[in-house]
Amino acid sequence: MSRSLTHHTYKVNQLQRYEADAAQLIGINLWQLMQRAGAAVFQQIKEKFPDARKLIIICGKGNNGGDGYIIAALAHQAGFSVTVVVNGVRESIADNAKLALEQLDGLPIKIMFYHDVALVQQTVKDFQGDLLVDCLFGIGFNGHLSAPYVELITEINNTLCPRVSVDVPSGLNADLGTISTVAVKATLTVTLIAYKQGLLSGQAANFVGKLQLETLAANHALAQLTKALCLVQNKQNLPVISPRLPCSHKGHIGLLLAVGGHHAYTGAICLAAEAALRSGASLVGVCCHEMSRTPLLTRRPEVMIAANSLQTLSCSPVLDKAKSIILGPGLGQDNWSQALFDFVIQLPQSKVIDADALRLLAKKPLKNNQWILTPHPGEAAALLACSTAEVEADRFSAVKKIALQYGGICVLKGAGTLISDGNTTWINRTGNPGMASGGMGDVLSGIIGALILQTSDILSAARLGVYIHGLAADIITQKHGQIGLLASDLSPEIQRLINQW
Repeated sequence: MSRSLTHHTYKVNQLQRYEADAAQLIGINLWQLMQRAGAAVFQQIKEKFPDARKLIIICGKGNNGGDGYIIAALAHQAGFSVTVVVNGVRESIADNAKLALEQLDGLPIKIMFYHDVALVQQTVKDFQGDLLVDCLFGIGFNGHLSAPYVELITEINNTLCPRVSVDVPSGLNADLGTISTVAVKATLTVTLIAYKQGLLSGQAANFVGKLQLETLAANHALAQLTKALCLVQNKQNLPVISPRLPCSHKGHIGLLLAVGGHHAYTGAICLAAEAALRSGASLVGVCCHEMSRTPLLTRRPEVMIAANSLQTLSCSPVLDKAKSIILGPGLGQDNWSQALFDFVIQLPQSKVIDADALRLLAKKPLKNNQWILTPHPGEAAALLACSTAEVEADRFSAVKKIALQYGGICVLKGAGTLISDGNTTWINRTGNPGMASGGMGDVLSGIIGALILQTSDILSAARLGVYIHGLAADIITQKHGQIGLLASDLSPEIQRLINQW
């Protein structure tokens, strides 16, 4: 399985610790690396905003500001009108940022130094141009913004022109993907050397805009110096499904048993079963409430109806033949639900545990290395006995904790879905806000359950299932838009994508 180095992610302390060593490995120093960074960002500006001619660059006192000075010099050379606003006095600029600033001396570039953040804010408010470049904080920000900075960033976000953030949108925590109060809402974020994990999951989706990685030819060197425990999914590093032999029959792939569908939640188990069939499960048996059977068969006659009492289910041929199990979509949490949960959770087959089953599991925690848990943040909070806010405050920690505590694989859903075995975490980048609609999680459970039958291990099934689920939604929304996307709309694209693998 290919793991392209450009798809590793790192934490801020790794980048700060090894950046100079990585530069040395490729035969340059930090000053030359900064020059590469500024040049790479300016190239992106020219490509993404070809009509921009009037820039304002907001710089802080550190090296992120240094990148901004280099961008300013290059933009001036290219004929741009450039204004540089520095949040600080000249004497506060040090190291390589000072060298970059000195390159602007003598050039007809308007440079304003302000010790008062309110003056920076006013300059931004008065700006009437084509593009704002955010070089205020960079990767080092991890605290809380004081009121003047909240007002400044709010003013930056109120500008009518596009905004480019260098490395990280100011105000965003690059490790966690969280904000304390507000962050720059970038149109484009050009991140440097390697991905920062916080740019790819959680709240970051509201701020990074289009994310562009510029490695500066230093990413391979960084990978030699420090290990990335978080990786980014892409088509090249995903597992594959083996082609079916001409003589294949239903038994070769096998049967999936889906358990759920209380009488008030028939749709959930129906969506999961249909997704499993479209994803390649040869047979799907459904154990559901008596009142759910007729509507289920009316919609999807290909499913098999399994017994729904413990006595009959325990000796059912459907259960004997099941190679994987989905437990939870529409299961409910009453006595019938609890009895089924208690029975099915002990079965030896690999399982996908979702929805109501996760809530029941949280009440009586168990550990199993052959299941995949697929919580949204609220369900993750139940599993960890904490608040949803605590989960969202550190999604990377939460997904690993669940995998370690409960065993198997955890899929923490949301923007930038995370997949973890407790050791390595994968970040998924397919999917869009249109998926915030009922039944999407049920469809994901069905896809993953079917892929357990067709891949080599449960991690492969989870990773590929999450990717295809999001990609199917992306393809549909590119044609029709995000609003009004239904979970059932995904089925045709899921089938097409599965066949590509």
